[in-house]
Amino acid sequence: MNATLPTAEALRAALAGLLDGLPPKQAAQAVDRLIANYRGTTPTDAPVLRDRSDVAAYAAYRMPATFEAVRSALAALHEAAPDWVPATHTDIGGGTGAASWAVAGAWEGPRTTVLDWAEPALALGRELAEVSGVPALRAAEWRRARIGAGLELAPVDLVTVSYVLKELTADVRSALVDTAAAAARAVVVVEPGTPDGYARIIEARDRLIAAGLKVAAPCPHSDACPIEPGTDWCHFAARVSRSSLHRQVKGGSLPYEDEKFSYVVATRFDTEPVRARVTRKPQIRKGQVLLDLCTRDEALRRSTVTKRHGELYRAARDTGWGDEWPPPHLPSPSGD
Repeated sequence: MNATLPTAEALRAALAGLLDGLPPKQAAQAVDRLIANYRGTTPTDAPVLRDRSDVAAYAAYRMPATFEAVRSALAALHEAAPDWVPATHTDIGGGTGAASWAVAGAWEGPRTTVLDWAEPALALGRELAEVSGVPALRAAEWRRARIGAGLELAPVDLVTVSYVLKELTADVRSALVDTAAAAARAVVVVEPGTPDGYARIIEARDRLIAAGLKVAAPCPHSDACPIEPGTDWCHFAARVSRSSLHRQVKGGSLPYEDEKFSYVVATRFDTEPVRARVTRKPQIRKGQVLLDLCTRDEALRRSTVTKRHGELYRAARDTGWGDEWPPPHLPSPSGD
């Protein structure tokens, strides 16, 4: 991953410059409409982002969080395939380009095409890309397209679909995932970290596997998810720093928030998935760390790492939700 390219700080700077002058009250009203749309049912022929005020509010309210969630998913892809570098990228339903910023920060030079059906979102995305100073973003193509059944994609290395599936009906979601699977060498799908967001991810995961792709992350395997439907859901968290405008729009006081998200990464090339993934925030107790894991043998289980494990115990204390376990350079604890 290329750490010298766009960061969350650079994105916030671009947003602050473009959104300067937008009255917080107006932004808050647009956010209220946006939340109502996302919590309701949006027909596939009606974009959620209707005009400039909607788009500006979305950028302040959602773009930093979407960026961090996608960046986390891309980091998992890089861990599974560290030598793979995409030359081309298509962002389906990319809106103002949060996923494209994440891709530009992960690899140097992918040629990006952003597809969205809301021209106001594409227009702001172009503006943000232009002030980014990043050649790959400034060279991106922003194209209006109806996101749904009938969407045609040229062959591409990487497809991202972030926070889009909820806006689509079930049959259109299926068609879109199939289209992405047929066109791409790697597909990254991100949805909110809610039970219904996870359900959409599982649907997408199943279709990607049926299309011949293999799961690279977050799962350690491409077999059936071991979570019994309706009992739990797999999701992760990404820390998001809040700008002053972001705090005004959302009515919050903390300088950060945690974005909960679910995701799947699937590829047509070989990868090395993790041995196990930490699926909950680790519980650190006196002399031990409790880790909830999803493992390669399809089992969900809890691993208890104690001081007697030495270096593994020290690593467990530094391990976070969503991380690989154990770290690649360490062996598994005996009995694991």
